[in-house]
Amino acid sequence: LSWAPRPGLPAATAAALLASGPDGVMLWLDVTHRPGQAPWVRLMGRYLLPPCKQRWHTCAAFLPQEGLLVCGDRRGSLLLFSCSSSSGWAAESTSFANGSTDPVVEDSSNELEPSCLLHKGALPLESPLSVLFGLHGKTGVTSVTIHRGYIYSTGRDGVYRQLRLQDQQLEVLQKHRPCKGLQWIEELRFTSDGDLLVLGFHADNFVVWSSRTGENLHCIPCGGGHRSWSYCSSPSAEVFAFIKSGDVMLYHREAEPCEQQVLLASLHGREITCVRHLGAMEVPGHATLNVFVTSSEDTTACVLVLSENSRAAVPLARLSDHISSVRALAFAMGPGDEGLSALLFSAGGRAQIECYQLLCTGDSVSESAVACQVIHVASHRLDKHWEQKKNRHKLVKMDPETRYMSLSIVPGTSTKQLPTPWKFLAAACSDGSVRIFGLLEAAQKLVLVAESFHHQRCVLKVEAFLHTWAGGERRHLLCSAATDGSVAFWDITGPIMDAVDALHQGEGEMQPLALDAPLVTVMAHSCGVNSLHIRKTPEGQYLVASGSDDGSIHVCLLEVALSRGEAAAGTCLQVLERVSRPCAHAAHVTGIRVLRPDLLLSASVDQRLTLWNWQPGTLVPLSTTFFHVPDLAELDCWEVVEAGGKLRYYCVLCGQGLEML
Repeated sequence: LSWAPRPGLPAATAAALLASGPDGVMLWLDVTHRPGQAPWVRLMGRYLLPPCKQRWHTCAAFLPQEGLLVCGDRRGSLLLFSCSSSSGWAAESTSFANGSTDPVVEDSSNELEPSCLLHKGALPLESPLSVLFGLHGKTGVTSVTIHRGYIYSTGRDGVYRQLRLQDQQLEVLQKHRPCKGLQWIEELRFTSDGDLLVLGFHADNFVVWSSRTGENLHCIPCGGGHRSWSYCSSPSAEVFAFIKSGDVMLYHREAEPCEQQVLLASLHGREITCVRHLGAMEVPGHATLNVFVTSSEDTTACVLVLSENSRAAVPLARLSDHISSVRALAFAMGPGDEGLSALLFSAGGRAQIECYQLLCTGDSVSESAVACQVIHVASHRLDKHWEQKKNRHKLVKMDPETRYMSLSIVPGTSTKQLPTPWKFLAAACSDGSVRIFGLLEAAQKLVLVAESFHHQRCVLKVEAFLHTWAGGERRHLLCSAATDGSVAFWDITGPIMDAVDALHQGEGEMQPLALDAPLVTVMAHSCGVNSLHIRKTPEGQYLVASGSDDGSIHVCLLEVALSRGEAAAGTCLQVLERVSRPCAHAAHVTGIRVLRPDLLLSASVDQRLTLWNWQPGTLVPLSTTFFHVPDLAELDCWEVVEAGGKLRYYCVLCGQGLEML
């Protein structure tokens, strides 16, 4: 049995009662309270739950505008039923309100069942319109909530999910994992001040967790989750009632004035590992708002907005699908007519990649002035493919601690030459490999298509770039850098074309191809390459800048040419010039950008940001600025053309904090 608020009827006197019975049949009964008399009960609909071992529902909610009913069941599935066709959805609501006494129960409880259910066979048994089977695992769905047109579901799998309706089908947008260890999530409460409270059980405690502040507001020892309970809060008090050892227990707490003042809210629980600037937004009544994505060792990524006026960073959305630290981010901008649209990839520990669709639009009502919609597109883990292998007990398992150190989206893969909806992503891996992945957004598939273990040691950075010949033919090139100081350049055009054919024939499945040997390898540094950037010059050449653990900076000028071999013509790379600047910084160089062909920007753990003038054969320091972020991990740069054509460069730095200059 479960109750659900009934749209169209007064909440104080009427509600819907849902009852699961034999053979997976669920009944919807409208119950109206009458003072001094037995309640009115009317059978409104019959629904058939999908077959499973424990075939009963656990929670339900109505979608009044659409005339739909969303249910969660004991198997962890979410079900969508139509209730507008059930026995005249609106007509009964009106007749109840007008005091109609059609098939109602008027007297004692022994007449309740035969009177109410006598004509149930006349109602059709409806099947679900949409089923998300086992969405919350085998432990069941605990609650379904409707808020601002979105559906939120919770379960005992430690996550809550945000869904939407798309053509009468349930579509999962994203899942959220609140605080660590809160495995039994029971309910969500949306507060009037914009906070989302997550109610659940952590070990043997009942917990109320605030998603805005990221902390436990209440922790009440009650014995754990296998019990009946109820929670109510008001500005004056908090009340929690529960059953323990057959006794009804009541916890009551008066509201106390908060003596804690947050001087500066945190963005992440641990250091920030990567930052990317998505773009700038103009919202009426506000200064220019810059939208960033950050990733962290705390296993989350965060979409945030930073205003130059308020100098405050306001989180818009938190992405919590990773099970280990998030080390790298990459994105491709989409067609954003209304705001900023981007396809975002995040990757890190446990060889895990996640992909999201982001849409940021202006929202003058909210505190941040920007609203961000997140849709989870696809994910990939190397371990999952291992678990599907046959006879894996006879094989040596790949390193389970493989981490993705860097990501780069392969540009220009949707052309006449390559008419495909697939997008490709290059990843640097700690197990010594360079991997290429293909994403089919429509089918939500992320597939490993090619790899190479050429480096034989941890690969720290990758950067993909596109070269176009005079005739319009394109070559996809890739640069990778490892812990031995080497920088390798690859032509990945052939493997990508072969992968598209294989994916087309195999309907999105394929065995990974082997990448060809690099075209050229440059020993740029004496130890690990921690930063890498490539920029095309007006002459059609490429300036490749890198920074190392030893504090040095290396710049080389490349030219792409056609090699005339015995077989078909291939790609040839020529290193025209190399410049190395030892001891450019006093510590690891973890960020470098080529702002223009003669201007470089480097940042280091020594907390210095240095501008360099590159001239053939030499690097000359122009100016140095000190920044305040310790343990610098990454920097990102962008340029803004101001009124009068003046060009201004901005950069954002991350590590133990975030700073924009």
